[in-house]
Amino acid sequence: MRRAAAQGLQALRTARSNSVWRPRGRRASRAYFSSGQALAVQGFFTKKQTSYIPASIHASMHVRNFSLAFISTLVASGAWYAYKGTQQTAFLNGTSSIQSRGIADTTSGDSAETTATRRALLVENDQFYTSVLSGDQPLSKQADDSDRRILEMLTPEQATQKLRKNDESYLVSRGQGVVRYDITQVPSNSPIEDDHAEKIVEVPQSTSGAQDGSPNSDWMFWGVFDGHSGWTTSAKLRNVLISYVARELNTTYKAAATDPSIKTPSPEAIDLAIKQGFVRLDNDIVYESVDKVMKANSRRVAAEILAPALSGSCALLAFYDSRTQDLRVACAGDSRAVLGRRGPSGKWVATALTEDQTGGTPSEIERLQKEHPGEPYVVRNGRILGQLEPSRSFGDAFYKWKKETQEKIKSRFFGRTPHPMLKTPPYVTAEPIITRTKIDPKNGDFVVLATDGLWEMLTNEEVVGLVGQWLESQRLGDDGKRTWLQSLFGPETKQLPVEKATETKTAGQRPPIRQQQYDISGAAQRFVVEDKNAATHLVRNAMGGKDRDMVSALLTLPSPYSRRYRDDITVEVIFFGESVDDRSVTVNKEATAPAESAKPKL
Repeated sequence: MRRAAAQGLQALRTARSNSVWRPRGRRASRAYFSSGQALAVQGFFTKKQTSYIPASIHASMHVRNFSLAFISTLVASGAWYAYKGTQQTAFLNGTSSIQSRGIADTTSGDSAETTATRRALLVENDQFYTSVLSGDQPLSKQADDSDRRILEMLTPEQATQKLRKNDESYLVSRGQGVVRYDITQVPSNSPIEDDHAEKIVEVPQSTSGAQDGSPNSDWMFWGVFDGHSGWTTSAKLRNVLISYVARELNTTYKAAATDPSIKTPSPEAIDLAIKQGFVRLDNDIVYESVDKVMKANSRRVAAEILAPALSGSCALLAFYDSRTQDLRVACAGDSRAVLGRRGPSGKWVATALTEDQTGGTPSEIERLQKEHPGEPYVVRNGRILGQLEPSRSFGDAFYKWKKETQEKIKSRFFGRTPHPMLKTPPYVTAEPIITRTKIDPKNGDFVVLATDGLWEMLTNEEVVGLVGQWLESQRLGDDGKRTWLQSLFGPETKQLPVEKATETKTAGQRPPIRQQQYDISGAAQRFVVEDKNAATHLVRNAMGGKDRDMVSALLTLPSPYSRRYRDDITVEVIFFGESVDDRSVTVNKEATAPAESAKPKL
């Protein structure tokens, strides 16, 4: 294919060499483009010389500082693009600058006829370039041992469509303190390994323990589940975790209601019920499944029943009791919940409601070392037994089963050899850490729940500030129909910045590794408001915001290739406030993907 491309190359325009982003501690290489010569790009992550690519391209990342910092090291081994044609035309017409929207047309100097062009990417040895493809013939595709691929860059419009594909938004008019919640998912794995679940349970007075004659209250649940090593565990959590927790809560509240001395359970009893729901579900997934498989003695049954045990998933569950206005967040893993609240100064304040639970978290390291004395390698390189990063999760049976169980399953059905350092399992638990926060709906608080794919790219303060920015944009564009915003803003509310982070606030929180890796500036000028869905607004800005080329590039990379540079992302934004009570939950159509027949979770 390269030989054919070289033979078909008619005229190469003289190109200039451009410096590529220089990461900290490493010397950046340069890409040389000259008339009559092939393209040579040498990366800085390897000393191995790359082969030549017969294409004429102009490097153009010098016009995008932010894009340069992030995208120029986006790919560890690259994709290459060539236009294969039979007509005597140039294969790639280079451009010296990136256009911010759409696809440009190029006009030949010898003819007034306009040739249609398409945007293309060239990624080779950790350097990232953009150009245009001329003509209307399709791209030729080839993959070789160096993992080179041929792709066509999504247009900004196509990128937006992909971002909004899984949008959901619901307006809550139940008079119980929640006015809206937005959801979105953007996959990197195929199929996506993340999942989510939402449910509103109407609780009668006899169960809630209300003694003031107030009407029935609501238990509201929102959960995001970050799967790994497959999607089956997170799908299991989507189907049943809320039901397990609600069942335990129901038992706890009913037991308290029958006791005249207390009527309502203590905060500690409620926390314990949530923990029991988590632990009992994981026990069913990991241990009860083994008993069922052994009795069935069938590989088909084993494959079906053991799937959620062999893969794994972190779980983040928010539980809001409208009667007490208590918000509890239960976390098992490294997903994160952050509260946005106006402080005394009028600025938004970001408060983390969870701690990232990994093999690199000091509190988790201490716990594991106490539970497994004499095992110095229980945590190695920030991972459990040197392999698994989350220290709390569902499934992940290879870190929970005894060695004898693993060997028995492997010999009778399938499996892998037990870890050589496996001595005193379980090393991973599904028991969550729970935090409690009092919510005053009049304050207009909001909570962001997200898998770690979002927090790899944005800080807590950026996330809260972006939601605040989005709220202000919605208010300014108010057409009189957004009644859910009335409790959040006065008539003359101005856009407010977010308070700066302190060391205390960021304790137990991993910084955004993508920002560190690509040396991204924290300047707020890179952000943009383009989406009606608050969750999608966050994801767009995590992937580049105003830099449409970055957003398009990140979304162009296919699975599983894209997984090297971005994770699956699931985001939920819950808005608290006062609303009318007509006992309804309705789909907010303007912020919901039209292709899906989403239904309220009531």
